[in-house]
Amino acid sequence: MKLYFRKLKENAILPTRATAQSAGADLYACLDEPVPVKAGETVMIPLGIACQPSDDGTVILIFPRSGLASKNGITLANAVGVVDSDYRGEWKVPLHNISQEEFIIEHGMRIAQAILMPVPFPEIVETDSLNMTGRGEDGFGSSGIR
Repeated sequence: MKLYFRKLKENAILPTRATAQSAGADLYACLDEPVPVKAGETVMIPLGIACQPSDDGTVILIFPRSGLASKNGITLANAVGVVDSDYRGEWKVPLHNISQEEFIIEHGMRIAQAILMPVPFPEIVETDSLNMTGRGEDGFGSSGIR
């Protein structure tokens, strides 16, 4: 499996893994100047890269970096980003500031991480009924918190 990346901007930085066993590859902000993210604000940060996976049966999921989120309150506005295997445009990351302080995003800062996952493509079939289970239609909080 390979991920082919194309730099769309000369100063773009290709994703890297921090350690040999890192599940995610760090994604880097590609900016001409620092971008402030005010408390409660969402800002779209370009990465300056586009990608083509060698296998169409995959998806690339974009997650927050745990340290940036837990220490600075900078997380993804969409919780988890989805990059479909047929998307060839520039990757961008919507960062949201959940802290009470402004945070400055600078060029080259590691702002998110990407994880490649296999994707099954099931056939969608309409039916008039579904089999019953012990849970049935019990949802949202039905199993309690303890």
